[in-house]
Amino acid sequence: MKIYADGADLESIIALAQDPRISGFTTNPTLMRKAGVDDYEAFARKVLETITTHPISFEVFADQPAEMVRQARLIASWGENVYVKVPITNTQGVPSDDVVRELSQDGVHLNVTALMTVAQVEAVARASEGGPGHVVSVFAGRIADTGRDPMPIMAEALEVLRPQPELELLWASPREVLNVRQAEQVGVHIITATPDLIGKMASFDKDLDQFSLETVRMFHDDAAAAGFTL
Repeated sequence: MKIYADGADLESIIALAQDPRISGFTTNPTLMRKAGVDDYEAFARKVLETITTHPISFEVFADQPAEMVRQARLIASWGENVYVKVPITNTQGVPSDDVVRELSQDGVHLNVTALMTVAQVEAVARASEGGPGHVVSVFAGRIADTGRDPMPIMAEALEVLRPQPELELLWASPREVLNVRQAEQVGVHIITATPDLIGKMASFDKDLDQFSLETVRMFHDDAAAAGFTL
């Protein structure tokens, strides 16, 4: 399973490009805004000076289909390793099937994003026929936020995509390191991870007695540092 680093901090992206665990990168307008990006294209082109071989996804932010297509073609022109993120619907809930179909026929690599149902995966698969290969991002973390177990949905999504090996299923918005194990268990092709989550992966299979002791020491040291007295 491939790990794509998710974020919009330029320094982190450059550093993670040297990490052999990282196979690609994703970002989105929300992450870019939080990182203080104020010039979309300038930021993307700066990133692409370093990220020249890893696949990297930049998202359209238009809401009308024709403008989505125009932005997608422009973004795709920035580099051969660029995947264009297209949302599964616009803000009115209108499916982006025709957008995905047109861009697929143009040979644009897409990352179709914000999916949460198997029906949406089926729609993307149909619209992607004949395309150059896309990433299909199902937001398993947000599914879990609703109290639902995302694993059966991800497993079913994987079966939907199986006849089209050019389509890769991505487990998006993981919340904890356990999700990496869950994604591996299901057999998805890619999982995204923030720099914080990538750091936590150092705890894989850590001795729990040692982890317990470190936690106790943390509480003790923080109480001392705060100068607490009773």
